[in-house]
Amino acid sequence: MGKYKPKEAFVLMATHSTRPMTTDIGQGGCAALEDGALDAVGIGDALREQHERLLGNVATSSESGIQTAEMSLTAKGKLGDHEIRCVRRNLLLEALLNEIPRGTIRYSSKVVAIEESGFSKLVHLADGTIIKTKVLVGCDGVNSVVAKWLGFKKASDTGRSAIRGSANFENGHGLEPLFMQFFGHGVRYGAIPCDDRFVYWYFTFAPSPAQEKELEGNPAKMREYVMSKLGKVPEQVRNVIESTETNAFLSSPLRYRHPWEVLLGHISKGNVCVAGDALHPMTPDLGQGGCAALEDGVVLARCLGEALLKSKGQKGEVRSEEKEEYMNIEMGLNKYASERRWRSFDLIATAYVVGFIQESDGKVISFLRDKFLTPILAGLLLKKADFDCGKLSIP
Repeated sequence: MGKYKPKEAFVLMATHSTRPMTTDIGQGGCAALEDGALDAVGIGDALREQHERLLGNVATSSESGIQTAEMSLTAKGKLGDHEIRCVRRNLLLEALLNEIPRGTIRYSSKVVAIEESGFSKLVHLADGTIIKTKVLVGCDGVNSVVAKWLGFKKASDTGRSAIRGSANFENGHGLEPLFMQFFGHGVRYGAIPCDDRFVYWYFTFAPSPAQEKELEGNPAKMREYVMSKLGKVPEQVRNVIESTETNAFLSSPLRYRHPWEVLLGHISKGNVCVAGDALHPMTPDLGQGGCAALEDGVVLARCLGEALLKSKGQKGEVRSEEKEEYMNIEMGLNKYASERRWRSFDLIATAYVVGFIQESDGKVISFLRDKFLTPILAGLLLKKADFDCGKLSIP
């Protein structure tokens, strides 16, 4: 069984290690502030104080330098006024951490195997520790061990990669509070201010195998390549990338789960489920990956809370109580899976199509994009964010 006695846990959130700075929103680097999900967990106002509200979304052709679309990010949606902010990941994680009891999180605990044990699961960690849990929630990223246990295939490569970075200007960056996007020459990139000093940027492209090998783990080469592909761009935006420290250039392949796998696969099974990138790895072209994970958390907590409250009122023999609790948890996780299945399918599929069109270098698609499609694609950013995941309160 392992070298340690199994440790008890009621709900185990299996998570993956993450970069210290940012999360998968606004091209994988920062988070668009979703007032519904973040307010539901009580941290919306704290993050509003630390991040500037974005007023508009501007798209420009990097080939001609001509602006192709402009859209307000403060217009009314079906759920009220839109509110978009580029949130620094470390501040988001700190805000979440402050809301839970100290000692709740165990770090550097890679899950290597899952074992059945009656109505519980035994989670084997890389260091030999075994944790016994009544509920296992896999939030362990695109290489999720929990998703594999549920029967999901490995996330698929898109043939695209993203280089990301950020720059900090002690005396202010001077940029307007806009989400600035640029398309052309088979690449797409953008810059987004988080506050009056910190700017996040992203750059997506489709590397050849040789190019991918050349850039991998070589920030200096990444810088050189990005600078060579900027095209006709405002000097302030060019300055953001030039001002980024070389060791802050990060590159990673873009992967996604085929959307039909989410429709047909097991999001939950018994007392196990997946959330976040373990459930719906997607390309960052809608800026919804991390936002969707926040939605997952709210919906899961509500469904699981209802199940646990129902179990609390049931009395009987110990074995019978365990079985009833297990069945209630299973129903709660099935409800969660049902609520998140179509939302996940929609976001994965839409993000993939948006990225394909925006990054295309083909003459026909480029012409259609620059002349007609850019406003529609930009509008999808707001449309897909206009979603109500509900509250955490349980009747």
